[in-house]
Amino acid sequence: MVRSTGSRIASVAAVGALVFTAAACGGSDSSGSGSGGSGGSGDSAGKVGVILPDSKSSVRWETQDRPNLEAAFKAAGLESDIQNAEGSADTFGQLCDQMITEGVKVLIETDLDPDSGKACIDKAKNAGIAVIDYDRLTLGGGADYYVSFDNVKVGELQGQGLIDGLNAAGKTSGNIAFINGAATDNNATLFKQGYEQVIKDDGSFTVVADQTGDWDPVTAGKVFDQFYAAHPDLIGLVTANDGMAGGVIAREKAAGVEGKVLVTGQDATPEGLANVLQGYQTGTVFKDTSVEAKAAADLAIAIIKGDDPSTIATGSVNDSELGVDVPSVLATPVWITADSVQDVVTAGQASAADICKGITDLCTKYGVQ
Repeated sequence: MVRSTGSRIASVAAVGALVFTAAACGGSDSSGSGSGGSGGSGDSAGKVGVILPDSKSSVRWETQDRPNLEAAFKAAGLESDIQNAEGSADTFGQLCDQMITEGVKVLIETDLDPDSGKACIDKAKNAGIAVIDYDRLTLGGGADYYVSFDNVKVGELQGQGLIDGLNAAGKTSGNIAFINGAATDNNATLFKQGYEQVIKDDGSFTVVADQTGDWDPVTAGKVFDQFYAAHPDLIGLVTANDGMAGGVIAREKAAGVEGKVLVTGQDATPEGLANVLQGYQTGTVFKDTSVEAKAAADLAIAIIKGDDPSTIATGSVNDSELGVDVPSVLATPVWITADSVQDVVTAGQASAADICKGITDLCTKYGVQ
């Protein structure tokens, strides 16, 4: 069961602890130049290729995942080539081909969609390269391993976070809506599974609209405009990430109704954390990507050294397309409210300077420094 999010769900120490679970449900350069890695020595030496999906759906890929992966590989003594496909399936395929040609020992990828992800995985495995799905599982792809967070739990936190935020504002019933992630993203499906169930189990609020925002702030803003025109009594939105929440909040401000419709978020970006402090977002889900990156690096080095990766990937997630359980490492997400924004700063995943621009009074109030 999801615990109340009105209090601190976990400390930073708990954020850093991996939960190995047998879950049955579940400035970038794309030209081909390396990101700058660290060559190793001895039997740990080897090159790892990483393909990140974009920088538009969330800034986390460049502000959190890239530096965390670079640091994890350096600490593990692995040379790395980290590239960003910038939302292009063609670029994704080119980067995959390039890394196979480079002779990477392990390929870590976050797919743009199942088809392009599977095409890359097939080519890599045919070349004898181990593949790790990073952050989202490529359904039907057949990756060797999967590293992510408990994504149903992410959705549960969002659903409960919206309920708690509305209750704190004195709203114990009313109309709400969902703005989901991209339909091609398996994580978005798992997030929705989580928040939809929590809202249903609570039973206090009525879901009157449900649509994808495609991980795009502008699209999400347009969806909100449609929702609000049809339902001017709307009081809350489960919005699947901070970027889309920002798009909604911008439209609320344009309409002069900022704060009237509370939204959720995910990724604990500086923008999202600032919106939490200002009361526009009820909270955001913090997924400490340094934990995720270290797990990916640990798996990669075990593969390269010939150690047993099953001692690291002790959980599993079911690939419903293939009907198989993929060996997995899953970390625990944490719900962040205004009172716990400092936890993200303390964990080194956001800076107070970025969060507090224009809202230093609120940062002082909530101890963000």
